[in-house]
Amino acid sequence: MIYKWWHRFVRKRTKPIPEETAVLWKRRLSIAYGLVAWNAFGLVVYNVYKGKADWAHYYGIKSDEEHATPPGAAWANTLGIKNAKVYRIAGFKKVDEYDIIDGETVFKDKQVDREDKETLEE
Repeated sequence: MIYKWWHRFVRKRTKPIPEETAVLWKRRLSIAYGLVAWNAFGLVVYNVYKGKADWAHYYGIKSDEEHATPPGAAWANTLGIKNAKVYRIAGFKKVDEYDIIDGETVFKDKQVDREDKETLEE
């Protein structure tokens, strides 16, 4: 509905331009857009390289405690989930797992896991 209104508004208040001029300006705007997008991408890569990837922590909006909270626990807190089991996966492998019990993050003892693997190998 807005599209039709906008189309009528523009058609009434502007005069037609030659097709060659429209193509020329479309090409110019495309090049300008490409340059701006490339520079924005470069700025993001530069900030990640300089350690500003988490801009909220860098500028002091996020506390050190919030920064240290694992993402799964942060989302569980945001969604109001009190008890959960969180699995971290990288690629096709399970990297880590921990529990959230009454809103507190409880990590499994990695030493116990190593001992279990040693007993299985024997």
